Amino acid sequence: MVASASQRRFGREHRAPRKPGYGPQAGLMKHRELRFCRRCTRDVESAAALLSSLGSITVTGQRGRALAIEYSLADHSFRSIERMLRAHGFLLDSSLTMRLIRAMLFFCEDTQLRNLRQPERLIKKSNEIYVKAWQHHPHGDHDDTPTELRDYR
Repeated sequence: MVASASQRRFGREHRAPRKPGYGPQAGLMKHRELRFCRRCTRDVESAAALLSSLGSITVTGQRGRALAIEYSLADHSFRSIERMLRAHGFLLDSSLTMRLIRAMLFFCEDTQLRNLRQPERLIKKSNEIYVKAWQHHPHGDHDDTPTELRDYR
């Protein structure tokens, strides 16, 4: 594997690799599965109808007590969808596995949203910062001895 010029100089690549078809909003479409509790008195079809009525959430499938949904993180988060369903009387599966999965999804989506809100870093000329700092830092290449004394033999 051959390292690029920026990797050799600075030790790592500062920008993510650009892939065709990926823009600044890439990765915002989420495909999730909602699993409902067996004790839930409301049926899964009414949950699908409720989610479909929002327009920005697409129900892509249903299997037993589970709904496959698709949404954009720009419009909704998994946490907000879950809160809305709970507010309408739906109970989601509360097994340990599903609670851990939901906690991980909450964390990942919150982190992605927080990163999207951050201003884009201007790192194109980040090496200039290090060059200027090196010029002002005393190091072995600088000699305060006058030139006439350096040439004295």
